Amino acid sequence: MKPRILIVEDEPGIADTLQYALRTDGFEPAWCATGAEALERIGAAAPALVILDVGLPDASGFEIFKRIRATSEVPVVFLTARSEESDRIVGLELGADDYVTKPFSPRELVARVRAVLRRGGGEEVPDLLLHGELEIDVPAREVRLRGDEVRLAAREFDLLAFLARHPRRVFTREQIMQSVWGYTAAIDTGTLSVHVRRLREKIEDDPRAPRRIETVWNVGYRFVA
Repeated sequence: MKPRILIVEDEPGIADTLQYALRTDGFEPAWCATGAEALERIGAAAPALVILDVGLPDASGFEIFKRIRATSEVPVVFLTARSEESDRIVGLELGADDYVTKPFSPRELVARVRAVLRRGGGEEVPDLLLHGELEIDVPAREVRLRGDEVRLAAREFDLLAFLARHPRRVFTREQIMQSVWGYTAAIDTGTLSVHVRRLREKIEDDPRAPRRIETVWNVGYRFVA
């Protein structure tokens, strides 16, 4: 069964281009032009991923994203003409899995969609990762801290699982981006930093003095068991 991708974009030309690129690459694209219709479609039949334009005619894509997250953890890639760093950071801090600015290469966007949907990567890992009070159930994609469930966005879970599989090993930012996101950004857009910060806020006792996800200055990050 082909992964179904919902495109929420009010410009028909862009939507047509995306649908063609996705269909050619083995996906099943669907399109709607408003946030209201997107919420209806996601509620009726959850897609594998949503490409969400920020500038919709009926509501901000950021607001629609918040409403999606109230009921669903479906991966979301923001699509927007806005290129300011502040807009990218807002989208990522809300919990989006990626952020693409117009104009864009359809092939690159499809590659990012595939990277977001990819889980694992063929690497054999234990079903359950236990690190002190932190428990990571890989098949169930669930995390518990001192027995209490910790809700993570899809990309936050992928990042945590990747680091936790290799305790105390230091990974560069480029290695993490390639392994978790499936590509290495030519220019650091803050994607990794934002996700690390959000993850620390959820699993660290004091996010300002992290004990589980450590920063190795001028190199990258490591997970400390």
